[in-house]
Amino acid sequence: MLTHRSTVLRPQYKSVSKDTGRPTGTAAEFTVVPAERAVALPDGISFDIGASLGVPALTAHRALTVAEDGPRRLRPGALDGAVVLAAGGAGAVGHAVIQLARWAGATVISTVSSPRKAKLATAAGAHHVVNYLEGNPAAAIRAVAPDGVDIIAEVALGANLTLDLAVLRARGTISTYADEGGKPVEVNVLQNMVLNTRLQFLVLYTAGPQARTAAAEDVAAAIRAGALPVGEEHGLPLVRFPLDRTADAHRTVENGTIGKALVDIAP
Repeated sequence: MLTHRSTVLRPQYKSVSKDTGRPTGTAAEFTVVPAERAVALPDGISFDIGASLGVPALTAHRALTVAEDGPRRLRPGALDGAVVLAAGGAGAVGHAVIQLARWAGATVISTVSSPRKAKLATAAGAHHVVNYLEGNPAAAIRAVAPDGVDIIAEVALGANLTLDLAVLRARGTISTYADEGGKPVEVNVLQNMVLNTRLQFLVLYTAGPQARTAAAEDVAAAIRAGALPVGEEHGLPLVRFPLDRTADAHRTVENGTIGKALVDIAP
């Protein structure tokens, strides 16, 4: 989602292919993008929402629509009966996974690492929150989903794969969209064969135009329905900076702030 009043900071890639777009940064008052990449912000929706949701929400949509037995589009009822696990529900993508999955009818579980993050995941709409650093997180998740989780949206596959496989149902999907921690992934081939695991790696920029268009349309529908609010009270804190403090905003992102750093381009 694009706005002219604020922008959200995110890491920049060192090289840019034809499919990823332009090599310039994000802190600009005006920019030019291909028409098919521009999505109108629905009437009555704040610029804060438009600046916060673009890549994270579209990535969350992709994570929820790659399962063998799951839908390719999201709408109310599309995930009825499914159980979704949002790893790191206090992060930007995890937050969007919670909101989109709940809007589509899933039972949503989120894993977190602290009481504050648990509060944010709950505010985002997670039905159940599990601190993976305490007790037996696999047992806690299985208590909610005794038949296993259908879709796991994973932010740290190397660190969490053992837990993921302990709670995944047969023919379930692990959608991994990030590599937080950078821990190497060791795959037990036999275990995954027995489970018929679908391990789906994904990045939005090379997902293909069909997937991006579907995601943009469904996310816009969710926004119009009021399903993707932002702000501390909705599980995604906003940290604001004026344009002349863009460097401070970058430092905030690099220091791992919880939530979204927004740069206000115009008063």
